[in-house]
Amino acid sequence: MAVHRQPGTVLTDHTFTVPLDHGAPDGEQIEIYAREVVAPGREHDRLPWLLYLQGGPGGRSPRPLGADGWLPRALQDYRVLLLDQRGTGRSSPASRQTLPARGDAAAQADYLAHFRADSIVRDCEVIRRGLVGEDERWSVLGQSFGGFCAITYLSFAAEGLREVLITGGLPGLRSSADDVYRAAYPRIEHKNLAHYERYPDDIQVVREIVRLLDGSEAALPGGGRLTPEAFQSLGLMLGSGNGSHTLHYLIEDAFVPGQSRPVLSDSFLSEVQGHLSFAGNPLYAVLHEATYGQRSVSPDGTGWAAERVRGSFPQFEARGRLAGEEPVLFTGETIHPWMFTTDPALSPLRETAELLARREQWPDLYDPAQLARNEVPVAAAIYHDDMYVDTADSLATARTVRNLRTWVTDEYEHDGLRVSGGQVLDRLVRMVRGEI
Repeated sequence: MAVHRQPGTVLTDHTFTVPLDHGAPDGEQIEIYAREVVAPGREHDRLPWLLYLQGGPGGRSPRPLGADGWLPRALQDYRVLLLDQRGTGRSSPASRQTLPARGDAAAQADYLAHFRADSIVRDCEVIRRGLVGEDERWSVLGQSFGGFCAITYLSFAAEGLREVLITGGLPGLRSSADDVYRAAYPRIEHKNLAHYERYPDDIQVVREIVRLLDGSEAALPGGGRLTPEAFQSLGLMLGSGNGSHTLHYLIEDAFVPGQSRPVLSDSFLSEVQGHLSFAGNPLYAVLHEATYGQRSVSPDGTGWAAERVRGSFPQFEARGRLAGEEPVLFTGETIHPWMFTTDPALSPLRETAELLARREQWPDLYDPAQLARNEVPVAAAIYHDDMYVDTADSLATARTVRNLRTWVTDEYEHDGLRVSGGQVLDRLVRMVRGEI
């Protein structure tokens, strides 16, 4: 095991072997990577473990740069394990570069069907028993999709849990993908209107960008294509604390000054490329809607729900907005089939994604009956104006999970854990201990 030291932290690499399919434990095995983090001088202390489950799906665990973000608060009480969930980071990564070795698109889809929250939780249990001990419980901190995983954990393997902390990640237990997006588009529209109220000059610039792209899509430096729909998807950033400001600064540098006709600047296209490419987390696109698939809720699968539901919200049709004077609306956390034609990191996975969208009878991810009798202490931060996770769904779930306490706040957006300097984590720790 490699050990590294950074200011304020001691980092230890761990690699584990787990079954691809936990229903066939003697079958194919994959590797899972995790990074242990502990405060200097406490390497040999008997500290409780805190497993961190990252948002996503498809997001690797954070790469710490010393004691930054929420880590200093966590390291006061815990030995932290930053898990690269299966298929991400250093855990048997799944991408356009690795998946062809599985075979054709059907084989790839069958493989990726094992990369949802239920399999991640079973991985965690293998790791817990090997690292912490068969009879030792650990704590879990779940951010966003990591919170979804934590609720799956409570549903099917609560015996491994000491306490659970969730930030922006209480899912709707009975919400289909269609339900999720029918609730999401109005929230996204609200975030757009708030952005344009803050930066009214962006209204005209965005219209000019869309008009230009409607006439001739632009080539991105990484080989992708910038279409009006792709440009709209930059609205994903509107759900973070500084996302509106970041989007504004991007928009204000869109055009090369002093030209006889509108020309998109290289700096703009380069920055857009960084925001739009799924090269670093392809599973986010490939498996996003599958995270909502449950046979008891939507036995027919997800079927590109975000694209289908968008038809009920014509205000998001960019070209239609150009015909009038209303601002063009950005979209948000929505995945669409066209992304698998405009992004080179996704285009080889187009057929695989199509098969996953058509896949039926996804296993259930939550057990409401078990959650109703839950005995593990749970504390959850619910962000009142969260663009990514529906507040009504989160509150409904909170009411059905026994032993769960909520903190509803509009002080932070969805990224509150990361940007609060440990304050969000500190409050949840004190809540789960009954100190507040």
